[in-house]
Amino acid sequence: MAAVFTYTHQMHNAAVAVGKAGPLTQPVTQPVIQVAGLAKEYRVFDKPEGLSASVRALFHRQSRLVEAVRGVDLEVGRGEFVALLGPNGAGKTTLLKILSGIITPTRGAATVLGHVPWERADDFRRRFALVMGQRNQLWWDLPAAESFRLHQEIYRIEPTRFARTRDELVDLLGVRKLILQPVRELSLGERMKLELVASLLHEPEVLFLDEPTIGLDVVAQHTIHAFLRHVQEERRMTVILTTHYMKDVAALCKRLVVITGGEILYDGSLAEIVDRFTTHKIVTLDLDAEPDPARIARLGFPCEVRGPRVVLRIDRTRIADALPELLRDAGVLDVSVEDVPLEEIVAELFRSAARRSQAEEATP
Repeated sequence: MAAVFTYTHQMHNAAVAVGKAGPLTQPVTQPVIQVAGLAKEYRVFDKPEGLSASVRALFHRQSRLVEAVRGVDLEVGRGEFVALLGPNGAGKTTLLKILSGIITPTRGAATVLGHVPWERADDFRRRFALVMGQRNQLWWDLPAAESFRLHQEIYRIEPTRFARTRDELVDLLGVRKLILQPVRELSLGERMKLELVASLLHEPEVLFLDEPTIGLDVVAQHTIHAFLRHVQEERRMTVILTTHYMKDVAALCKRLVVITGGEILYDGSLAEIVDRFTTHKIVTLDLDAEPDPARIARLGFPCEVRGPRVVLRIDRTRIADALPELLRDAGVLDVSVEDVPLEEIVAELFRSAARRSQAEEATP
């Protein structure tokens, strides 16, 4: 884990002596979330098929150890919007549950807002929120307005502040007409919008989002993206988002953490992952007619033909030389140059990690 740098008075005085510092500013603050060597292991019991095997299992149970999270180190600063990506079973949700205090780790250390999450201090619980796309916090048979009132009492929100915050959130999401309708009668997208409202009523400093857009249509996803961007920027809230949708990541996050097999494979910016894990760009040519094979072969690059459209994969170092040559062809109507899609990069990272894991298991 990276060391935390603190700007001391002694360092300030030394800098002033050589004319490199102005008035003393605020000291560097600690990260909001700090994780060191965090691990979570489960003992899973296998149940065999058949009646006789089930009876034998009552006396001789077979079990195996599952390492959901393995030695994770992570720091997140105030106001960051971080995406946590990984295949199913990678440990993303387990990590969020540990950071929110739902479960206790097997070993390692973590603090969120200066608190150890699994100690579940009242001050800590009032300062964060957790939204899980596949779990409901709203009462199913009651209108959302009633659940909002319950949240007001649980978090002891002053009435004027509660009304102001509720009205702001429901107006931003355009769900004012829905809050008096029983939750069971709402669509998935409408329920998720109201779940977000409920989670933000007490104005948390940290928000954990576990697949909040799962199963939502494009319009609902776009609305939630715009809402989360606005609220996060206005409140300077720290957000950790787990998702399988790359559109969520591109729309909301500047930092990406890729986790596979319970371990962090990559932690950095979106721009950096493209530069680090790809060596080429995608060049798309729209031609005036479907090209013949000989014409395609002359291009000299890996390509895919889709009617009159040709998609080429060209090494980054050759783009400047290759484009003028491609554009000399009189049959080219249009051209575009793009980075490799984030989905493709992340999928290849997952596959590479899976291959390494299989190789390690096969090694005696």
